[in-house]
Amino acid sequence: MTTTQGLRDREEPITMLTAYDTPTAEVVDEAGIDVVLVGDSMGNATMGYDSTLPVTMEDVASRTGAVVRGVEDALVVADMPFLSFGVDEAESVRNAGELIKEAGADAVKIESGPHTVETTRRMVDVGIPVMAHVGLTPQHVNRLGGYGRQGTDRAAAETILELAREHEDAGAFSVVLEHVPANLAATITDELDVPTIGIGAGPDCDGQVLVITDVIGLGEWSPSFSAQFGDVRGEMARAVAEYKSAVEAGSFPADEHSHVEDAVDDVE
Repeated sequence: MTTTQGLRDREEPITMLTAYDTPTAEVVDEAGIDVVLVGDSMGNATMGYDSTLPVTMEDVASRTGAVVRGVEDALVVADMPFLSFGVDEAESVRNAGELIKEAGADAVKIESGPHTVETTRRMVDVGIPVMAHVGLTPQHVNRLGGYGRQGTDRAAAETILELAREHEDAGAFSVVLEHVPANLAATITDELDVPTIGIGAGPDCDGQVLVITDVIGLGEWSPSFSAQFGDVRGEMARAVAEYKSAVEAGSFPADEHSHVEDAVDDVE
């Protein structure tokens, strides 16, 4: 079973994918993925929102429980949704504790800033493993004005590096680097003792993470830094169209899909 310490000791690249339901979690876990992230990306990927901001603690807790029930070996990390942390430290710790104690997550991920350093430290102190997240932080989309690449000038790059260092010092067991220049990600990876996991951050991180709907080709769009390794949307469309045609043609259900009971022939 994958542990937070095990991630630090790995020599091979760490693999991480999101999942939001039991069947997907089972497939991801059986493939040998190291970390399953119950991401607040569920807002965009599966709930029909145009951002992650509407996702609630109840949404994440419910889907975390579903994922945990489908996983045997992977480390399950639950995303802390917008405003569930960073406002009040005690409430932040309670919310993270709920995802660990009640939903069954192994760790939580928080979109990090200067305001989350002490929150991270407090969570770690009470036994909650924390994955930090720097660079592009989608919960800050309204402040950032979009989802553009971060750390593209020296000052911004130094700020991201320092945030990563501070969260490592606060006890974070790993750091996600999102949508930053590959050379900056390489520098941060070299500077930290804890593993980095990149998304749109180049090949030199200690691991990679993507959203499952992008990987399997379920969505109509995926970001430029992602890649589709399948066409699940196309296969679903084919299967649904064949089902519709079979029902309309009268070929489904066929005899093998039905049961006849002689004893009820004479029911009036």
